[in-house]
Amino acid sequence: MANRRFFLKSALVVAGGVALGQPKLLRAKEQKFPRGIIFTAKSPGRWKAKAGSHAPKVTVKGQQVTIETAHPMSQQHYIVRHTLVAEDGTLLGAKTFYPNDKKAVSTYTVKGEMPKKLYATSFCNKHDFWMTEVEIG
Repeated sequence: MANRRFFLKSALVVAGGVALGQPKLLRAKEQKFPRGIIFTAKSPGRWKAKAGSHAPKVTVKGQQVTIETAHPMSQQHYIVRHTLVAEDGTLLGAKTFYPNDKKAVSTYTVKGEMPKKLYATSFCNKHDFWMTEVEIG
């Protein structure tokens, strides 16, 4: 459990670095972040067949942001956590899931001005850390 927490915290730091654009090597738009650490629908690495059920889907309606990972939940294989990060690296919300949860869906209300870019993350206990970048109109 401690290793999973360390990994999640480390992944959030990397995602924050992506959001901040620092270092340049980690800019999500350029898809040059360290291979094998963050996966996206466009850059699924060794998990190409898993992108559809692991890359988070993001819906924005007004100030509400919903993240959904279309992934079955079971004791052996499930989505552990969602996070929502603003482009400046601010953590806007996070939700931890458990194997007995029916779906991996989380909703957050963004207070104040909506950032121009959001990063949604989804962590699977078997298929690593996934991120979706969303540009807001």
